[in-house]
Amino acid sequence: MSLKIAIQGVPGSFHHQVALKNFGSDAEILAFNTFEPVAKSVAIGEADFGVMAIENSIAGAILPNYDLIDRYELNIRDEFYLPIAHQFMALPGQQIEDILEVRSHPMALLQCKAFFAKHTHIQQFDDVDTASVAKRIADEKLTGMAAVASEIAAEIYGLEILARDIQTVKDNFTRFIILQKEKPVQDIVPNKVSFKITIRNQKGGLAKLLTMFSDKDLNLSKIQSIPVIEKPWDYAFFIDAEFDNYGQFQEAMELAIRDFGDLKIFGEYTSRKA
Repeated sequence: MSLKIAIQGVPGSFHHQVALKNFGSDAEILAFNTFEPVAKSVAIGEADFGVMAIENSIAGAILPNYDLIDRYELNIRDEFYLPIAHQFMALPGQQIEDILEVRSHPMALLQCKAFFAKHTHIQQFDDVDTASVAKRIADEKLTGMAAVASEIAAEIYGLEILARDIQTVKDNFTRFIILQKEKPVQDIVPNKVSFKITIRNQKGGLAKLLTMFSDKDLNLSKIQSIPVIEKPWDYAFFIDAEFDNYGQFQEAMELAIRDFGDLKIFGEYTSRKA
């Protein structure tokens, strides 16, 4: 029986590419328009795994996705860094001057700001996904509209690429995480962790916490704060950290629970960053 993989987006999307690279072409893809049903499908066992973008090297973190992992009690199995190249595509036979509007995922448009600053006649509109716009243009034969999507999407839906690699920064990566319902069993000692800590409202609490992490040789690669709705002036921090010594990491987590607040670990895994 093939694995069922939940993704946001249609065939040709970046999530689809990551799913195929991680689970192979035999995997059954469950495609959703937004991220929440991806999380839900994994939580209820409809999907074996989920693929979810969590941050981009240009546009930054996708903060709502951290909240989804937390609310649906999901576990991070692994991470995957995908180099992102955005293509400007439309129905064949058109020129850039013929295009009046472009639609894509807001993160994709944000990553191409410099290109659209040079083509101010093109109106930008946010959409649910990169490849789904390409599909709609092909299905409905929409002229005057372009999509920002992957080269694979252009091939799948028969669109012509009018401008290649339009992302502002050419060294552009999106970090994806692989999610599952149960806590994964690791066959090697992990060197990266993702967790949430809710710090008690005390003077200098965050500074003391970060100092303790530094003393335990944890390298914090990401820290995002969100207010705790039910506790005014308390904040939760979503943190990614890398470490070389698993024992010191465990000591850091024990100290965090003892001295600083509530701790929830989303996953211990291997860093895939080159």
